[in-house]
Parts: sequence; C-alpha cells; structure tokens
Amino acid sequence: MKRKATWYHAGCDVCVSAENSLVAALDAEKLDIEKVDVGRTRARIDEARRRGVKTLPALVVGDDVFHVNFGANLADLG
Repeated sequence: MKRKATWYHAGCDVCVSAENSLVAALDAEKLDIEKVDVGRTRARIDEARRRGVKTLPALVVGDDVFHVNFGANLADLG
C-alpha cells in the first residue's frame, strides 16, 4: 500500500529545483505524492501550518515533516 505524502512549495526557484531533484527521485511505488503550490492555492496554507510546515519547500509523509533547503517562510505567505 502506498503512503500518502504532500509536497508543499511556493513555486519559487528553490522549490522548483528541489522538486525536480528530490521529489522526482522518490519511489512512486511506495509514495502517492500530492504537489501543492501554496503560492497559487492559498487556501491550503492553514492546512500546511497545521501539519507542521514552517518553511517551503517541505515534504510531509504521515506525521513527519521534512523541510528541504529554504525558499520561503510559510508565515510570509499568509
């Protein structure tokens, strides 16, 4: 069974680079990854915050939050 994962990002250069490198390399057989651009889907900012995201980009798998590099503070977006 695949685990649900969410890739939160802001669409910035750092986020796009991390997505192209990291997310593309993850095992699609084990993870079902939803990509959420909170810069375009601002309604999802509160969801990301509740899940523990503080900076973008971030990958959330279950209850684990992995902050990757630094593109933006979530607090700066809303």
